[in-house]
Amino acid sequence: MNSTDIAPRTPAFPSKLPQVGTTIFTVMSALAAEHGAVNLGQGFPDFHCDPALIDAVDRAMRAGHNQYPPMAGVPALREAVAAKIEALHARRYNANTEITITAGATQAILTAILATVHAGDEVIVLDPCYDSYAPNVELAGGTVVRVPLTPGSFRPDFGKIAAAITPRTRALIINSPHNPSATIWTAEDMRTLEELLAPTDVLLISDEVYEHMVFDGAQHESAARFPGLAARAFIVSSFGKTFHVTGWKVGTVAAPAALTAEFRKVHQFNVFTVNTPMQHGLAAYLQDPAPYLQLPAFYQAKRDLFRQGLEGSRLRLLPSTGSYFQCVDISAVSDLNESDFCQWLTREVGVAAIPLSAFYGDGFDQRVVRFCFAKQDDTLRQALQRLRKL
Repeated sequence: MNSTDIAPRTPAFPSKLPQVGTTIFTVMSALAAEHGAVNLGQGFPDFHCDPALIDAVDRAMRAGHNQYPPMAGVPALREAVAAKIEALHARRYNANTEITITAGATQAILTAILATVHAGDEVIVLDPCYDSYAPNVELAGGTVVRVPLTPGSFRPDFGKIAAAITPRTRALIINSPHNPSATIWTAEDMRTLEELLAPTDVLLISDEVYEHMVFDGAQHESAARFPGLAARAFIVSSFGKTFHVTGWKVGTVAAPAALTAEFRKVHQFNVFTVNTPMQHGLAAYLQDPAPYLQLPAFYQAKRDLFRQGLEGSRLRLLPSTGSYFQCVDISAVSDLNESDFCQWLTREVGVAAIPLSAFYGDGFDQRVVRFCFAKQDDTLRQALQRLRKL
C-alpha cells in the first residue's frame, strides 16, 4: 500500500472551549472594513507612538540585543518597572524576584491563572469583563463564577462578591480602569475589597492595563497601594496600552516573590521570554517619566472632544472616568438590541461600536454600546459628524 491508497483523515476531538467562536472585535472590525465605517470598536490607537521609542528599539537592535534575554525579562527593564511602581504607588517590588516581563497583558493573565488555578477551583469575574478572563479559567480546569457589577453605574457590589466566595474560591479578577464601562475603582472600593479578602486565601489578579488613563484629577488606585491586596495580588500592566504600541505585546506582572516563583514556572514553558530589543528600548524610554505622566491629559482631551461632539445627538453619555472608552445609552435612538444596533450603526451610519452585552456571560442587554476614542482627532471628528445625525 502506498500513500495514495490511504484516505486522509483529520481526527476529531472534544473542544476545550466549545462555546467560544470568533470574537465580537473581529466581527465588528471586519464589518467596519466592509462598509468603510469609522472603526471606534476595537480598542487600539490609529496614531503613531513617540519616535523616540522607535529610536530606542532601533539602537537596541543595532547594539546586538537580538538573542534570548533572561526568562524573567531584561534586568534594566525590570528595575525600571520596579522604580516606576515605587514612585507612583509607594511600594517597592524586588526587580529580581517580584517583577516579570510578559508577552502582553493577556498572556500575563493567562499565566497567572494557569499557575494558580487547579481543576475544580472557582474564580470570580465581575461582569461585564474582558473576554479572555473566562476562557482562561476554563483552560485551567477551573469554574467561572460571574458576579455582576451594578447595572448602570458599574460599581462593585461587595455584598454579591462576598456571597460568591466559597472554600473553593481560588482567585478574584478585578479591572480598573475598567474595560468596557470606563469606570474606576476608588480608594474606598479598594479598602473595602482589602477588608473583604483579609480573612480568606483568595488570590487577586488586578488588571491595570489602563492605569495611566484616569481623568479629572483622579488617582489610579493600584492594588500595589494597599498592603493587604498587594500581598495576594498579581498586578498586570501593559506597555502596549501606555505607549500606543499594542502590536508589540509587552506587559508586566508585579507580585510577591512566592507568587512570582509559581508564575515563572508556567511563564518559562508558556512563552519562555519576550522580545529582546523591545525590552531594551522600553528600559531606556522609561528613564523619562513624562510620557506616562502626561498620558491622562492626552486622553482626557480626546475624551472631551468626543463627549462634546455627542452632545447634539440622542445618544446618552455615561461617565468616562478612565480607560480610552466611552459608553452610551442607545434607548432614545433605537429599539434594536445592542448587537443589532452596532451592526446597523456600522452599515447605515458608518461608525463601528461594540455592544456591552458581548462582555457578559449571559449576554445581558442594557441598551449600552462602547466607543473607543484612542483615535486621531480627525478620525473622531469624522465619526462625530456621522453620529450627530442620530
